[in-house]
Amino acid sequence: MRIPASVMSLPTTGGQVESTSVMTSVVSGEVVTYCQVDADIFPVDPSAPDIRMRVDLPYDWNRKAMMLGGGGYDGTIPDLTVNVPFGPTDEPVPLARGYAMFASDSGHVQSPARPPSLDGSFGANDEALNNFAAGDALKKTHDASLFLIRHAYRTKPVETYFVGGSTGGREALVVAQRWPDAFDGVISAYPAWNNLSEVLDLGYLTQILSRPGAFPGPDKQALLYNSVMNACDGLDGVKDNVISNPNACHFDPHVLRCPLGADLGSLCLSDPQIDAVIAMSSPFRWPYRIASGETQYPGFPFLSGADMRTPFLGFGTTAPANPMPVTSGYGMQYWDQWVKYFLTRDPSYNSLDVDPRNPGEWLDRISYLSTIGDRNDANLGPFARAGGKLLLLHGAADELVSSRSTSDYYQRVRDVLGPQATNMFMRYYLVPGANHANFGSPAFAASWDSLSALERWVEKGQPPTNPTVAEANHDRTRPLCEYPYWPRYRAGDPDSASSFVCTR
Repeated sequence: MRIPASVMSLPTTGGQVESTSVMTSVVSGEVVTYCQVDADIFPVDPSAPDIRMRVDLPYDWNRKAMMLGGGGYDGTIPDLTVNVPFGPTDEPVPLARGYAMFASDSGHVQSPARPPSLDGSFGANDEALNNFAAGDALKKTHDASLFLIRHAYRTKPVETYFVGGSTGGREALVVAQRWPDAFDGVISAYPAWNNLSEVLDLGYLTQILSRPGAFPGPDKQALLYNSVMNACDGLDGVKDNVISNPNACHFDPHVLRCPLGADLGSLCLSDPQIDAVIAMSSPFRWPYRIASGETQYPGFPFLSGADMRTPFLGFGTTAPANPMPVTSGYGMQYWDQWVKYFLTRDPSYNSLDVDPRNPGEWLDRISYLSTIGDRNDANLGPFARAGGKLLLLHGAADELVSSRSTSDYYQRVRDVLGPQATNMFMRYYLVPGANHANFGSPAFAASWDSLSALERWVEKGQPPTNPTVAEANHDRTRPLCEYPYWPRYRAGDPDSASSFVCTR
């Protein structure tokens, strides 16, 4: 089947269904039969890659549709049988609930030679760059998928939702900003909305960690993590390996200083390592203007309880270098790909040679990229007026996308629309102890049925009321407090949400 270019609101040369197959899978313990449709959307620029997309059409359709966002640099079609970010472990995933699911690779194919979601080579093509960074592929995929859904079921969905985390969380905010009437409800988890700004901070940290003696190895990362926990765990009223009140945690890494600031082993930090830790947890401000208007990135909450047991997302296990090791931190590898393919478009360029504090000849290019990388429109009024509802989630211990940044965006929306108007369509929850995407072994592996909460809000007009979040790896619950509130222990079973009260 051909997909006409006319059904898509952004320029393409149409698309085509490449294959269909009837699938029967056990999803969330339930047998689900669905038609899997794989299709391509063709570019305007013949040198640009196609957008590869997939639609899963369940035979027991609930008359709803859901688009999933990607992660990192995308490059693969997300698994349409998975749960929503921070999703519940005891409820069916969306496909098992009867949702027609769809997603795309955002307009390029991940190289098998690169770690997953860390291939930025597509950035050398303008159309591919806009498909990913500006989010053009999202609307093209949305339009083509709804065309196929209407053809399959002979009717359009009653409601359409978007769900994503990290880059997918950023994509969730992109659709709410750019196409406010395309989705009825959106779940945005740990969103990298100000991608260009974060990249500049990652580049600065890459340079800091590459300095001689500055990189703290895994043993020192564990020392830092345990020290932060010992100092700040009880500030919320109970010691439970979760820092619920990160703003009260004022840990000073100098208490871990080795004698004379020298590197004397895993039981202390040298002066260069302390400087690196402070840099990672501090705001990074650049002394020049960029077109998006952003001026800084707020830093990562490593001193607020981030889980040092998952160093890949944070520091990594080895220092950044040229060429960039795959054992360096995820953010350092992301920066390296960005410099090679987005900024310089020279795959041989040494990313350590670009100083985000003084980019020299690259300033104009950085400023231009900020216009498509920083999706920072805080006026969500059109989305709200279209009836859209938005759930915003972030783990307080996220080591890859700063929760402080999400708090900043939420406050901007409130400043633009006002607290009352914001509360009519948006909720923001900061999850204590949760890290990025429940990666590795976090202090608190968050599990909440956000999808049911969003359905009730969109379809019945019932906003979330006193939600609780479960810890998937431990039999305990916590109140899911609306930001800026946090759960303070008062009395009773420390594993029960009823023993906590949301406190400002």
